[in-house]
Amino acid sequence: MASDPDDRTLIQHTGWGYFPIAFIARLPFAMMVVGVLTLVTSATDSVALGGLASAAVGIGVVVAGPLIGDAVDRHGQRTVLVPIGLLNGVLLGVFPLVVFSGMPPAMILAVAALIGITAPQAAAMSRSRVIAIIRDHLHPDRRQRTFSRAMSYESAADETAFVIGPFLVGILASFVAPWAPIAIAAALSFTFVTAFALHPTGVVATSDESETPARAPFSAVLAPPVLVLVGATFAVGLFFGTTLTSLTAFMGERGEGSEAGLLYGLMGIGSAVLALAVAFLPSRFALRWRWIVFGGVMLASAVAYAMTDTVGGVVVALLLMGLGVGPALVTIFSLAGARSPEGRSATTMTLLASALTLAQALASAVTGAVGENVSVTLALSFPAFSALLVLVFGVLNLAVARGAQRLGYTSTVASVGNGS
Repeated sequence: MASDPDDRTLIQHTGWGYFPIAFIARLPFAMMVVGVLTLVTSATDSVALGGLASAAVGIGVVVAGPLIGDAVDRHGQRTVLVPIGLLNGVLLGVFPLVVFSGMPPAMILAVAALIGITAPQAAAMSRSRVIAIIRDHLHPDRRQRTFSRAMSYESAADETAFVIGPFLVGILASFVAPWAPIAIAAALSFTFVTAFALHPTGVVATSDESETPARAPFSAVLAPPVLVLVGATFAVGLFFGTTLTSLTAFMGERGEGSEAGLLYGLMGIGSAVLALAVAFLPSRFALRWRWIVFGGVMLASAVAYAMTDTVGGVVVALLLMGLGVGPALVTIFSLAGARSPEGRSATTMTLLASALTLAQALASAVTGAVGENVSVTLALSFPAFSALLVLVFGVLNLAVARGAQRLGYTSTVASVGNGS
């Protein structure tokens, strides 16, 4: 059972080492989609097969993610994450051998799918742990502010990881070898994912969640108040994938493809900073309206991105994109924390993370094919369509928000749901 709330802060409960470990444990997940795409494309000289392989990773993630989340909610993070992380490390380690051995494409796609199926979703698990600690161990007076800041940090960490991941893949593939990013991801999965799984916070979250007297059925996660958030994270994943891939095509057309990762980092840096700043927004600026506002910023900046034909214009557009996507992602995951059905926080978070990863993989494959075979200009318009989809889901959220309380989707942290 949860212990009585005390006056300690969240960091005093987790320990200072937790957050660096949890951040690095995110990197294999952030590297695998782009790493598989880069390795397969380089080894087989086929962009199409590389895109299919990265899509296979994403499909594996979305198929297994909710099942992993359900297993975690039932049996605890440590029991599930240790074997999953080790198996994922093995699969990542053997994948270059499969690719370079001349095996048929079907075998490459099968192993890529297994990599996705065993993907250790440290970001989702970290959110679930933090929510459990705040809910069950912090003094009520601390909960609302700590929850807001913690969700801002978690989203900023995700933003940074999803920028650093592809950036590391590009650097390692360019200056070491195409297989190097996958090898590094395998090493990180073996070490930091295991360290994250064995961290004492995993026991805290497990004991609190596994002893919940009542656990909502899995069908509760598939109700509209949660599904609208899944759709939104899918749209954000499309935004990430289309932006990075179209930017690569744009810079490659100018003979500077290697600099695409650096420019993409401009969006990520601004996005991470703004994601952290969301914690200081007034509570009367409700989450549902934040979604609309920042989704609008995403759309406006993406339209500017699609219309520019200069590197300077792209840089400005990317900086503006960061002002929208970071706060939007914080808002969506904050709503997810508030709407997670009882005893289903890990399931909910992994479902959202799976949707984001699948969308990123599919968007990368489609945008790359369009940029290479049809038109770079058309590829540059894809982020705008993705941002429009984020905004559409924000409008849909306004329609379902009022029904969330009636359906039992109340905040897991006292009073957080008031601003949803």
